Amino acid sequence: MAALEAVTREAIAGTYARIAPYVRRTPVIEIAAQDLGLDGAPLTLKLELTQRSGSFKVRGAFANLLLREVPPAGVAAASGGNHGAAVAYAAMQLGYRARIFVPEISSPAKIARIRGYGADLAVGGKVYAEALAACEAHVAATGALSVHAFDQLETMLGAGSVGLELESQAPDLDTLLVAVGGGGLIGGIAAWYAGRIKVVGVEPELAPTLNMALAAGRPVDAPAGGIAADSLAPRRIGELVFPVARRHVAQAVLVTDDAIAAAQLALWETLRIVAEPGAAAPLAALLSKAYVPAKQGERVGILVSGANTTAVAFSR
Repeated sequence: MAALEAVTREAIAGTYARIAPYVRRTPVIEIAAQDLGLDGAPLTLKLELTQRSGSFKVRGAFANLLLREVPPAGVAAASGGNHGAAVAYAAMQLGYRARIFVPEISSPAKIARIRGYGADLAVGGKVYAEALAACEAHVAATGALSVHAFDQLETMLGAGSVGLELESQAPDLDTLLVAVGGGGLIGGIAAWYAGRIKVVGVEPELAPTLNMALAAGRPVDAPAGGIAADSLAPRRIGELVFPVARRHVAQAVLVTDDAIAAAQLALWETLRIVAEPGAAAPLAALLSKAYVPAKQGERVGILVSGANTTAVAFSR
């Protein structure tokens, strides 16, 4: 079934009913724009980094394992790290075997999460695409259930539940800034809102998957570099994701690595929030003026999607 027909408000709500016992309803916080050196209306941050397994990815992981039949061989997933941790966590909770494939660029924090949840971990390849190829070979050989990080209907439906929660928590939003890697998160959220607010994609200049796809009119290979490469740098936007994004995402903007790092620091200095690079990209768009509110008083939401990072070393 085409994603435009399958990823609907009704389907997202039904999926949320299934996964709700296993995921957290993550909080929102409103802060003055001036606290971040900006002008305008207060900002609303959706703190999905407080989610189980450390990122939004657990929503799609549980959606896959609860809505699809899991064979005796268990589940398998390729990931920059967050999706792998989420699938490993969901498999542990539901009693399934899991084998997770991550590239060498995956952060130590994400690798530690995956191992901590008891999954069989394979680290290899320089980028996500190489880990995905290894995962696909494993699935073909064993019959394990492949849980794709973004280009799977159930993954998008689970991710869409972020929008469902946020709409009830912050019903007056005009705009929502969402980081883009493979596009499962923004695809699900944009399908939930379906044009009722402006959903803006934010991606690194060194991994412009959505921008290049929109320019070409189809998913195309893009560079896969930058400090957020372990979460926002697949080879291309998802085939299922793209038509949803093309219809429901208002625009896509690019941010530099320096802007992402500055946003990480701003989140820490202002709110004592430790966000991984990919999760700081939406705020980076505001701070660097890659996204400028179109009207005075525009209510902007920022999705802070994950915190699996070793950026802070705690001591006495």
